[in-house]
Amino acid sequence: MNNKMPAIFIGHGSPMLAIQDNPFTPKWRQAAQAMPKPKAILVISAHWISMGVAETAASNPELIYDFYGFPEALYQVQYPVPGAPALAAQVKDLVNNPNISLDMEQGLDHGTWAVLKQMYPAADIPVVQLSLGGRLTMQQHLELAK
Repeated sequence: MNNKMPAIFIGHGSPMLAIQDNPFTPKWRQAAQAMPKPKAILVISAHWISMGVAETAASNPELIYDFYGFPEALYQVQYPVPGAPALAAQVKDLVNNPNISLDMEQGLDHGTWAVLKQMYPAADIPVVQLSLGGRLTMQQHLELAK
């Protein structure tokens, strides 16, 4: 029996999807319902680029509203998902890369919370967000992904 959860890629488009359905959001909900409920979620976000590679490690990460010019309702969205500091530490150990840092201050950007709000609206699955490394090459990112 395979106990591994699938890795999925979701390109999100406009942050408005957090408060409006589009042709894709029902498919995201269907994908979530077709999988076993995860114990935790690790998200790699293209919206967070750090000098090295970093992970969110706060117990209660705040939301980052990293956009502008949208209706006020979008800035009022809440998604009080818990963090997963133990998972962040475990990922760092598994990757075995001393250059990965655990960031207690970084919150979750809209590339994470807008999608997860549609997939798992109960906000009851702990989330860790992984940054892209601003100094890493494409090949180094691919090695990190392995």
